[in-house]
Amino acid sequence: MTLYAAYGSNLDPRQMLQRAPHSPHLGTGWLRGWRLTFGGEEIGWEGSLATLAEDSSASVFVSIYDLTRQDESALDEWEGVTTDLYRKIRVRVETLNGTQSCYVYVLNSFEGGIPSARYLEIMIAAALEAGAPDDYIAELRSRGVR
Repeated sequence: MTLYAAYGSNLDPRQMLQRAPHSPHLGTGWLRGWRLTFGGEEIGWEGSLATLAEDSSASVFVSIYDLTRQDESALDEWEGVTTDLYRKIRVRVETLNGTQSCYVYVLNSFEGGIPSARYLEIMIAAALEAGAPDDYIAELRSRGVR
């Protein structure tokens, strides 16, 4: 079993169904000791990209998927692991059923910059669709955009 903790725009269950169609959604949880941030502005897209940074006072809302090998390979390619844009790391996610060991994608770039308004709106819609709590949505809405 390969557990994946989705954050950012990957919280959208329809998007994950397209990217990992054979991998069931197992629920949601919290990645404690990490914060959602942005980086990679120098890459040249419309703004910075979502990533994670360690922060003992923060938490990130995530959706957990049990990925098949085929879907894991496809998601690795989609997220840019094969081009070294993102890397996979193991983290512990707190769920109602206990702590789960999952992997997440972390940007291989410096933290900094701000996302585009379009990208942040996609992330907010995805968080709403995944059932993120109101305070998490409010924090996303309070972020600056390009």
